[in-house]
Amino acid sequence: MYFTMFLSSVGFTIVITSIWPYLKKIDDSADASFLGWLVAAYSLGQMVASPLFGLWSNHRPRREPLVCSILINISANIYYAYVYLLPSHNNIHMLLSRTFVGIGAGNVAVVRSYVAGATSLMERTSAMANMSACQALGFILGPALQAVLSFIGETGVNVKFIQLQVNMYTAPALLAACFGVINILLVILVLREHCVDDHGNRIPAINYTPEERVEVTPEVEGDIDQFAVLTSNVLFFVILFIFAVFETISTPLSMDMFAWTRKEAVLYNGIILAAIGFESILVFLVVKVVSKRVGDRPLLLGGLVLIFAGFFILLPWGNQYPKIQWTGIQNNTMPTIRLAPTQASNASLEPTGCPSEQTWCFFTPVIHLAQYITSDILIGVGYPTCNVMSYTLYSKILGPRPQGVYMGWLTASGSGARTLGPVFVSHVYTLLGPRWAFSIICGIVLAAVVLLSAMYKRLIAFSIRHRRIEE
Repeated sequence: MYFTMFLSSVGFTIVITSIWPYLKKIDDSADASFLGWLVAAYSLGQMVASPLFGLWSNHRPRREPLVCSILINISANIYYAYVYLLPSHNNIHMLLSRTFVGIGAGNVAVVRSYVAGATSLMERTSAMANMSACQALGFILGPALQAVLSFIGETGVNVKFIQLQVNMYTAPALLAACFGVINILLVILVLREHCVDDHGNRIPAINYTPEERVEVTPEVEGDIDQFAVLTSNVLFFVILFIFAVFETISTPLSMDMFAWTRKEAVLYNGIILAAIGFESILVFLVVKVVSKRVGDRPLLLGGLVLIFAGFFILLPWGNQYPKIQWTGIQNNTMPTIRLAPTQASNASLEPTGCPSEQTWCFFTPVIHLAQYITSDILIGVGYPTCNVMSYTLYSKILGPRPQGVYMGWLTASGSGARTLGPVFVSHVYTLLGPRWAFSIICGIVLAAVVLLSAMYKRLIAFSIRHRRIEE
């Protein structure tokens, strides 16, 4: 299950840095707005598929939806590798292939429901933290694998008998397909379904013996707190929305505020995101220990406070303004605002700084590098803490019943957040600037803190709510 979660995140990131040049190679007329749809297609596919795979796993052995979803993933990656061969509408085919990769990644709901059903309350946080660490490792290693495979080059190797060109664009997708084959073999040969109650006692589950329905034991009786379920979904949406915003805005923000070139922005932000990924893994390990002492809800609240502090620090202050990037000077008049220095590379100049088309650049104070790094560190602690605590609490609220559908809705809410976050921040940041963008984010986080505080007493485990286990 950990390996399946790892591959889900690798499937998203392993081609993410090469999507744009691959798109331009197969369709030179494609623009940046279509790239946004390409990136969002994965999350949209996952959002649609997650509840369906979750429902399937509730009524049939989990091996079935897992194998089906991984087969879809393998086929979609092979489809992506052959997109360049198709005679027309290559960009649409590329969009469809990424959508199907996302549909295959809908098995995350099955993985989470299995881990929830196979662990006791005492084991749950530790298992969920391990799963999040595997997911974070996938997000780190995906771009690293793409970087290694880039040495194959654009031409690569032509395998004539299957009409396949293995190059820096297709090799990552083919590697992801190979990982998928390994994953299917593990699911078929190794996975043995296991289900326990909140105390850790082994119990029979409905979906293990579909031919004869097993009566639900009295231990499982009792209603699920639907308000707590809805609150958990809202909180998970906010957490994923915020991190999607953070990932999306890092490159344009650093180019505008620090006058970095495209190459510098990609390099430095890649290093920063990798560092945050490793920081997240350390946080997951610490959370496993700390949660046993302080509980899940205080950690979730603390993580939201750290995220709020991170975005609050990013707000522009002072009277120093960013360097302006001018695309042209009219009427031969030199503007009074200082120009950003341009760096020469191979006798070509790349203008750097805050683009003059963004009118807020003229009156919004600059964000300093120290602010940016401090914010990265705080969000790098707050986000993974909130991430693992939110769906750990969610699984405990649902109790020992089959959780496939509910986990599907949770995964769908996260996918929706990853779809809407980049769209929101790209529009608000471009039109109104970082002060408005980060102020709105601070308001959203503050609203999440208020919601969590108001529902604090209801966000408790199913067995504690029904007084079967002491809190």
